[in-house]
Amino acid sequence: MFNPLRNKRAHTAALLAATTLVLAPVLAGCADSQSADEPAARHTAANGDIYNDADVTFAQQMIPHHAQAIEMADMTRGRELNPEVAALADQIMAAQTLEIEAMTAWLTAWAEEVPETSRDHANAHGDGQMPDMSDEMPGMMSPEEIDVLESAPEGEFQAMWLEMMVEHHEGAIEMAQAEQRDGEFDEAVAMGEEIQTGQTVEVDHMKELLGS
Repeated sequence: MFNPLRNKRAHTAALLAATTLVLAPVLAGCADSQSADEPAARHTAANGDIYNDADVTFAQQMIPHHAQAIEMADMTRGRELNPEVAALADQIMAAQTLEIEAMTAWLTAWAEEVPETSRDHANAHGDGQMPDMSDEMPGMMSPEEIDVLESAPEGEFQAMWLEMMVEHHEGAIEMAQAEQRDGEFDEAVAMGEEIQTGQTVEVDHMKELLGS
């Protein structure tokens, strides 16, 4: 016998089941999107600093990145260079040394690991050369590229140095932009802004010196 109530319930159950099948992947996608957009974990250091994982990543990656730039600037010593290139190398060395010191102080205060660098003689591996980190950070030169630069003849060194430093700076700018977007610690975000501004100016200058 036809039962309208039973038929209506069956129809409703079928609609709910179909709706669940349609919405399930959508809802799952929303959940994935929300988890992907979640801010980096927030921490409070013993000294009261408020920082997050993005700040830690910024400092831990920028320290070896800067150290390599300083290493490259060191290579200009005793080379026959355009005075503007020599002055730029000195400027890079001075600015990035101070920034390394600041980032090292942050990590120490936060009880976070301070990364080894090619300039850290106490922790240097073997001949002092660090493992290849060119795949881990944008603009980072491989050990082989550093060796080629160091052994470049006088007639090729300056152009090679400028080209490599432009690429290196552009990588640092990319990392600085990520810190400004994702960072929490005010001093780190401010440094990201300074790196982006200062190194953009230096990139433009180096491209002019290259004639590009």
